[in-house]
Amino acid sequence: MVESPSSLVERLLGQRVTLLLKDARQLAGTLLGVDEHMNLVLDDADETTAEISRHLGRVVVRGSNVVTVHAVQAAPKGP
Repeated sequence: MVESPSSLVERLLGQRVTLLLKDARQLAGTLLGVDEHMNLVLDDADETTAEISRHLGRVVVRGSNVVTVHAVQAAPKGP
């Protein structure tokens, strides 16, 4: 059975992730939530661009802006 992308990302809840956005920004933070549109909620988020890095805190990222989701730690293997 094929899992939906949002269910795959749900496995990363509570873990530190890095997002690459369409405009080449990177956001790193703890994944708090995801919905069926792949909108993501990050806590303790940091934004990095070619020019600057800054702390943002809690953010909501529209799913259509996300290119990749990378788990900083390996996800625990489940059944």
